[in-house]
Amino acid sequence: MHLPLELDRPLVFFDLETTGLDVKNDSIVELALIKVTPQGDVIERVRRFNPGVPIPTEVTAIHGITDQDVADEPTFCLRAKSLAALIEDADLAGFNIRGFDLHILVAEFKRCGINLEVRNRRLIDMQNIFHREEPRDLSAAAQFYLGRTHEEAHQALGDIRTTAAVLGAQLERYPHIPQDIDGLHNYCDEVRPFRTGVDLWFSGLPEERVFIKGKNKGRKLSDIAKQSPGYLQWMLTLKDLDEEVIQVVEQTLNASTEEARQE
Repeated sequence: MHLPLELDRPLVFFDLETTGLDVKNDSIVELALIKVTPQGDVIERVRRFNPGVPIPTEVTAIHGITDQDVADEPTFCLRAKSLAALIEDADLAGFNIRGFDLHILVAEFKRCGINLEVRNRRLIDMQNIFHREEPRDLSAAAQFYLGRTHEEAHQALGDIRTTAAVLGAQLERYPHIPQDIDGLHNYCDEVRPFRTGVDLWFSGLPEERVFIKGKNKGRKLSDIAKQSPGYLQWMLTLKDLDEEVIQVVEQTLNASTEEARQE
């Protein structure tokens, strides 16, 4: 690997596959890195880890790593010291490491009792370069797809006229993407699902809602209402709790109270 850069210390490119996107609660299942030294030496490593919890099927669908694939792998903590030594003297690089990968890597090391110092490292994020040098706004889309300047930028009617024109151009440019509303909805949902406040707290149907975060992650909301109603009462005190979540929690608490009275 040749980099058109002068290095005064090693540069480590790295990428992670994890059990999810929750920095506090999710774990690394695969780490790949390439270490480039100032002398031009290149070291490549790929390591998989048993996270100690099931990998959600929707996450496996993204990175292809199953519970069986990591069943016999060591935990991250068993490799943490050697990994820390490998990157100890290096700057770090990757795609979106400032937004995600580095945060979960630091958290994972911390759970193993190792402080991964970041402040004394230089952090090179190719996503930052990409987004800064290639604007991703409507004006950029108009130039790319329509070949014209978006003269009415930030005027609501002008923006939406250009937006509609961009969609038409996209459908012509990419005949492989869905050409109907249902298909386009599903296509966009795969890229960035629209998640309501309730979706951020629970999975499952209304009568079978399960916590997907917090200390009760994996447990049914209805069970918590019966066994630990104080937790739900605490949730209701959160200032930034979504109104729909408040309604769901209150309804579940009321239903649990009514059920207890009938017994």
